[in-house]
Amino acid sequence: MGRSSVMRFLDEGAKVVIADFNVTTGEETVVAATEAGHGESVRFIRTDVAQESDIEAMMQCALDAFGRLDIVFNNAGVGGAIGPLVETTVADWDYTFDVLAKGVFLGIKHAARVMKAQGEGGSIINTASIAGLSGDGGPLVYSAAKAAVISLSQSAAVELGADRIRVNAICPGFIATPLAERHDGEGTRKAFAKAQPWPDYGRGEHIAGAALFLASDDAEFVTGEYLVVDGGLTAAGPELSKKFAGASARFAKVSGITKGSTGEAPELRRL
Repeated sequence: MGRSSVMRFLDEGAKVVIADFNVTTGEETVVAATEAGHGESVRFIRTDVAQESDIEAMMQCALDAFGRLDIVFNNAGVGGAIGPLVETTVADWDYTFDVLAKGVFLGIKHAARVMKAQGEGGSIINTASIAGLSGDGGPLVYSAAKAAVISLSQSAAVELGADRIRVNAICPGFIATPLAERHDGEGTRKAFAKAQPWPDYGRGEHIAGAALFLASDDAEFVTGEYLVVDGGLTAAGPELSKKFAGASARFAKVSGITKGSTGEAPELRRL
């Protein structure tokens, strides 16, 4: 979703700073952007979104490279804590919330500081999830963190509205990304396509398009909203534990955290 958004925004004429914990994937995206003719309009900075100094450095990178900051897309994510509630450790909870919730808070905080100083408003977009909309939309801690992102986006929109800084969230459904597909790409895509009323699986480009809309002048009067991009999944009711019974059964046998595309290995314990 992040790489698709980078490429879409560059194609639309934006100048983009890529902030990724994983240096390899960040640099790969710079190469892809350069090969597409956008080398002068893209930069990369390694960023741990749970570290406030890294977030400040990310914002400064944009100012140093391009002179201003108009849009921030807080999109970093991990699967985080999985397994039964009673086996979930405080450390696993904290790691998940550090990335998914605190990272968004810090992104909003420092984006708002820069945008307020510029005095011309701006757009802040946060990646939440359909998992934050119901009790069976994802693992418990992940869902709680994504619900926090939705609430935080709404509250920040109220506070920052007078400064013409818009804050919105995107709630993706099943998006077939390299992370989701790493074990069985074709099988994942087929399962995702069957999971919702819309007959095709979700792609990163769908999220990029939603982010582009929320960043654009066409969304001038849109703030404090969460845009669901899920092929009608929540309209039909997620019931993920039923649709992905095999995965749910596997998760019940392990506890720990998954770390997404950070390049770090998951830390799982067999029960």
